[in-house]
Amino acid sequence: MVQIKTPEQIAKMREAGLVVAAIHAATREAAVPGATTRDLDMVARKVIADAGAKSNFLGYGGFPATICTSVNEVVVHGIPDDKTVLKDGDIISIDAGAIVDGWHGDAAYTAFVGTGHAPELIELSRVTEESMWAGIAAMKNGNRLVDISKAIEGYIRRQPRPATGKYGIIEDYGGHGIGSEMHMDPHLLNYVSRKRGKGIKLVPGVCLAIEPMVSLGTPRTEVLADDWTVITTDGTWSSHWEHSIALTEAGPIVLTSPDCGKAKLAEYGVTTAPDPLG
Repeated sequence: MVQIKTPEQIAKMREAGLVVAAIHAATREAAVPGATTRDLDMVARKVIADAGAKSNFLGYGGFPATICTSVNEVVVHGIPDDKTVLKDGDIISIDAGAIVDGWHGDAAYTAFVGTGHAPELIELSRVTEESMWAGIAAMKNGNRLVDISKAIEGYIRRQPRPATGKYGIIEDYGGHGIGSEMHMDPHLLNYVSRKRGKGIKLVPGVCLAIEPMVSLGTPRTEVLADDWTVITTDGTWSSHWEHSIALTEAGPIVLTSPDCGKAKLAEYGVTTAPDPLG
């Protein structure tokens, strides 16, 4: 069952989305050489507390932190701790979420720590982020779920190959429905699979978290002994970008973007719906 949201429920999700956007802004500023991933988690906790919101990560399936901090070859679900100290040249993907009155927001971004990053790392993050926006632009009334997958994969495949030889579109993890729970149906692949068919029809009230994860090598991953941390099997570094989006009669709203995604989607010829919070 895919949960269809009312305009009032989407407005609550927008409130949660703005808390997530604030977490992103605060953690991006704090992601500097010498900071630990635990430091970033404490920054996120304060943002959530100050907003009067709740964390949807803390305690989820036993997850022990407020955000996921995935450094370098870690793809997703990295656990913040005092031992992981950010260094000049690292990249870190920060995945964050929040709950307002029972409604969820979820988004991720990749940040560059310090300076001196190799061009292929800068391009990796750009390609991953832009593939996300291509997928969001395909979230149109009347399209199918597979159209989003096709847009994400198509964008990545059209880019010049990196020096490592290829981009690996992570296969084991993807996007998802979101609303009264953080992870809901449908599961959204970041590539096209004939086995999965076309997927649901996109109609007003559908809300999705679109989140490509891309490596500089393999699409394959493994989970470490902590049962959470996911790394690439070949040790290549990866990028993760995500936004939560609501589809309305007037078009999409990027719930976790400060401007509802207006500026970026305009590049794709897509007009966003009005901000439900005015």
